[in-house]
Amino acid sequence: MNSATARETTLSNLRQQPEIPVLIVGGGINGVGLMRELALEGVDVLLVEKGDFCAGASAAPSRMIHGGLRYLENGEFRLVRESLTERNRLLQNAPHYIRPLPTTIPIFNWSHGIIAAARKFFGSYSEPYNRGAVLIKVGLTLYDLFTRQQRLMPTHQFHSYQQSLARHPRLNPEIVCTATYYDAWISYPERLGLELVLDAEALHPGARALNYMRLEGGSGDEVTLCDELSGESFTVKPKVVVNATGAWIDSVNGALHHDTTFIGGTKGSHLIIDHPDLLAAVGDEMLYFENADGRICIMFALLGKVLVGSTDIRVDDPEQAHCTEDEIAYILDSIQQVLPGINVQRSEIVFYFCGVRPLPAADAHTTGQISRDHSCRVIPPSASIQYPIYSLIGGKWTTFRAFAEQVADQLLAHFDQQRLRSSHELAIGGGKDYPSDAEAWIADLSESSGVNPARLRTLLQRYGTRAALIAQYIAAGQDSPLQHHPDYSQREIAFILREERVQRLDDLLLRRTTLAFQGELTPPLVRELAALVAAARGWTEEQTRAEMDRAQHILSTQYGVQNLERVIDHA
Repeated sequence: MNSATARETTLSNLRQQPEIPVLIVGGGINGVGLMRELALEGVDVLLVEKGDFCAGASAAPSRMIHGGLRYLENGEFRLVRESLTERNRLLQNAPHYIRPLPTTIPIFNWSHGIIAAARKFFGSYSEPYNRGAVLIKVGLTLYDLFTRQQRLMPTHQFHSYQQSLARHPRLNPEIVCTATYYDAWISYPERLGLELVLDAEALHPGARALNYMRLEGGSGDEVTLCDELSGESFTVKPKVVVNATGAWIDSVNGALHHDTTFIGGTKGSHLIIDHPDLLAAVGDEMLYFENADGRICIMFALLGKVLVGSTDIRVDDPEQAHCTEDEIAYILDSIQQVLPGINVQRSEIVFYFCGVRPLPAADAHTTGQISRDHSCRVIPPSASIQYPIYSLIGGKWTTFRAFAEQVADQLLAHFDQQRLRSSHELAIGGGKDYPSDAEAWIADLSESSGVNPARLRTLLQRYGTRAALIAQYIAAGQDSPLQHHPDYSQREIAFILREERVQRLDDLLLRRTTLAFQGELTPPLVRELAALVAAARGWTEEQTRAEMDRAQHILSTQYGVQNLERVIDHA
């Protein structure tokens, strides 16, 4: 069933049968993870998202899949242990998008930070501090101990001053040594989120998801939804509502007649930089380092560019969160802390992004002291609302499966159901049947589909084993490269538009592809892609121009893409 048919079928079912056991509001990683978990247990569930799937904070992570080394300073050993376990599960269940990442820490002293870290560990306020080799050694030793039963990657190593500069010649010569350990990174987070939605719907016919469907309010046993694309309103009757809207949790609870203060979010901004010297200096490792104020920063190569981040700033209104010039200056300055000989210009930033972490409301002195753990707060039925509301607070990409499993168990108990299956070893999307011998897999697929091996390597890297479906679709018709980006083809884009719930032009530019992220959009390419989406969606010329205008505005104001001013003029 293609995307348009699937959406209309779901809408038709809502008109005829509004009763729903579980309504999940929010299509970020917490929401889609829970949807898959419930589908696995055969629970009927409807997920609604006011924008596109994984378009909020879930589209703005540091791209790290990690245990949370610095969480140890807050005494969050359970979270670190869980995170490392889930990191390893993702390496096995989503090998197409999750890969090991050697991580090097430049260290500038031997013993600093021990007393300050002890104060922080025991809950006392501490000014930001630098971490010395002794403190880092303790943390990395614990990191290794937590994974000793599930060792997938090498244990940590320390490198002397001479060894460190031999490995990374551009490092600040004021270091005393470096330490290297392993975590992981995610190449396409938005696509992995989409795959969870598609997997959930394939697992259970009673699991359905709608992007661009907004919750307007609720009363009694009803919830009112509004289709952002058509303006049509729907009334549904859930037994349980799950509020998985992240930074918007309190506002959604308010729309359901409950005033809550569950969230105390902070925003994090990142830059994508096109700088060959910086790319070469980073190499195939991530640099994990402290800025002058003690804030942890990162940089690593990502899809041919360099990702650098991040900030951690309290924010009250998630709708107003964006990457500011002050944050850009802060992040650019952080590069100088570890690579002082590399000068990055503002013009070399091809993309930036900002997301609001859905952290719990807290009175911590610093944002770094706010827990990164997850929890579920349950609001019982009341005189105004007859269903309980489960609010998912916190959470992150690394631990989404564990969080979803824990909340699913609560919901199963609510419905007096027993768990039937485990998602511990459940592969995701293009990670299913992922080949240990990629070249043999490519050769077999090339023989069966007729698509040349070089093209299939690209498709495997982008889509995992879903590349087989795309290759068969490409082979079933006449295909040609895009005129303005020949690394993509007409039928590859057509498959995405047919099967992957693209409703708006920016869905394609920002989340189904990495064209914007990698700084590869041009006005002619946007016009070419807009024409393809318009043909697939049946847009009029006026609708197509409106979509290009919308995409241009979003890209320039939210992501810093400034080279698209003439998209509309030449449409």
